[in-house]
Formats: sequence, structure tokens, C-alpha cells
Amino acid sequence: MKKYKLAIFDMDGTILDTLGDLTDSTNYALRKNGFSELTLDYVRNIVGNGLYMEAKRATPEGTDEETVMAVYNDLFTYYKDHNEIKTRPYDGITDVIKKLKAEGIKTAVVSNKADIGVQKLAEKYFTDCFDCAMGETKGFALKPERDMVDEILNRMGIKTEDAVYIGDSNVDMETAINSEMDFIGVSWGFRGRKKLEEYGVKTIADTPEDLLKILL
Repeated sequence: MKKYKLAIFDMDGTILDTLGDLTDSTNYALRKNGFSELTLDYVRNIVGNGLYMEAKRATPEGTDEETVMAVYNDLFTYYKDHNEIKTRPYDGITDVIKKLKAEGIKTAVVSNKADIGVQKLAEKYFTDCFDCAMGETKGFALKPERDMVDEILNRMGIKTEDAVYIGDSNVDMETAINSEMDFIGVSWGFRGRKKLEEYGVKTIADTPEDLLKILL
């Protein structure tokens, strides 16, 4: 694989294990609105498209929009204040990002998480690791649309063909396809290797060390 000038990372399930806090926050919102709680593995399969879609997928099919919005608002509010309890960087990923930077490769984050959360978590867990980070921002479509990726490329003055997107889900793969850039899937995230292979991902890293070898 060629050497890239920029590596763009997804956040949830790629550099940060946020599943515990997302599950707890989702179940808080569901309980508050009279619904049953969900398992960790169930939540694993409904995240990735932002908190609104997570709330919609968490509620029973046919739930009216007003109720979905109530769950979403409670989920958003609770998660904003409880997103650092169980969340941790995946073992070894911080060292990989630092080594990429040492090799002259710029690094960035593009996530469907609210931008304020992306900035906060990136600074707390990856201080000085990323050249740029962007989450859900008014005026920019969420992944898998290419809006936020294009914004990062523009900010950094990098051409599409010189960048690679790294993520753990079909949403990330579709983001790379829509952005016309190469994609590397990571199997330690929320979906796993089998799902990535089913999606048709050709290049998969099973450990952060594998990812470093692929990139360098």
C-alpha cells in the first residue's frame, strides 16, 4: 500500500471504545421514556450514524416521531455528561498515531459524534495526536456523506488520493467510497472482522500494530 500524507480516523470503535458509555446512555433514555433496556451487543449494532439514528433504532419499530425525539434528547443530554466513564482508547492505538506523526503522516478524526464531544475526547485521550478533528457540525451532512471528509481535506490542503480513511464499520467503508479514497477496516471495533469481510472490505487490520505495518 502506498504511503499516505493523511490518515483520517473514525472515533467510536476505531480509536476509542465508547460502547459502554453509549449503552448506558441509551438505556437511561429508554428507561426514562418507558422502554426496556438493550444489551451491549444490541447497541453495538445500532451505533455509527449519530445519536438520532441510535435513538430511532433503539425504540420499537413504529414508534412515533415525538417519542423518538424525546428519547434522542434524553440520550444526547445524558451522554454529553457521561461520555468518559467507561470510555478508553484501544490498547496500542495512541502509539500508532504518534508513530505515524513521527513519520510525517498527518492525522485527523472524522466522526458522527457531536463535534463538542469529538473535540473534548480527542483532547483528553489523544493530546497533541491529531492535526484536525471534526464531528457533527451544522451545515455538514453526517457520514457516509463526504462533507466532513472534504472539509478536513480542505483545511489541511491534502488531495483525496493522498489520504486514507480508517474505521470499523460499513458506515466508514461507505464514507471512504463516497469520498473516493482508500479504506482500511479495523477488526477490534464494534463490527469485527467477519462483518467487515461481509461488507467487502479488502484491507483489514486486526491489531493497531497491523495497522501501522499497512500504513508504513
